[in-house]
Amino acid sequence: MRYSPEEMLRRGREFFELVDSRRSVRFFSEEPVPRECIDLAVMAANTAPSGAHQQPWKFVVIGDADTKARIRDAAEVEERQNYEGGRLTPEWREALAPLETTSDKGYLEVAPWLVVCFAEKYGVRPDGTRVKHYYVNESVGIACGLFITALHSMGLSTLTHTPNPMAFLSDICARPGNERPYILFPVGYAAGDAEVPDIVRKPLDLARINWAFSS
Repeated sequence: MRYSPEEMLRRGREFFELVDSRRSVRFFSEEPVPRECIDLAVMAANTAPSGAHQQPWKFVVIGDADTKARIRDAAEVEERQNYEGGRLTPEWREALAPLETTSDKGYLEVAPWLVVCFAEKYGVRPDGTRVKHYYVNESVGIACGLFITALHSMGLSTLTHTPNPMAFLSDICARPGNERPYILFPVGYAAGDAEVPDIVRKPLDLARINWAFSS
C-alpha cells in the first residue's frame, strides 16, 4: 500500500498523537471489558515480526477473581522483598521515586483482566525434541509493544508489571518449562480518579541521530 506524501504525513501525525497520549496506569475501574477486546489485542500482537517467524510468545488471559487474587498475593511477596526487604539498590530506588510505586499491587485484583505474556525459550516438537528459537527477547518485546498499542487504540489502559522474580506466574498459569514469564499486564479502563506520573518524553533531537557519510 502506498500513500501520497501528504497522506503519509497526516497518518503519521495521527498515529503519533494517539501513542503520545498513552500512559501507564496503576488505578483501574472494575467496569467489565469485553473479552473480544483482549482477543483483538492479542491478534494484533501476533502480527509482530519474529526471528525465523517462530512467534515465540504465548498470551495467557485471566479473568477469574480467584486466580487474580493468587497472582496479587504472590507478586506482593516478591515486591515486599524489593521495597521493604532491601532487594532494590539505592540507584533503583532513586529511579522509581518519581513514580511513587510501593509493594501494594491491589490493581492486580481490580483490573477486569490480567494478561501474562510468556516467552518461549525454545519450541517443542510433538515427539518432545527441542526446536531452537532465535531472537526471543527482541521478538516478544515487539509483540508486547503492539499489544499495548492495540489496547490504547481501544481506549483501554494497562501497565507493564514485571515483578522480579516472576517464576510464580509459571506455576499459577501452569506453563511448561520451555516458557518464561515476560510481562504481566493488568488491563481495563482507567479509574475516574486515576493519577499518572507527570512524565516528559525524550525530545526528537535526543531520540534521533542523523548520520551523514562523506565521500
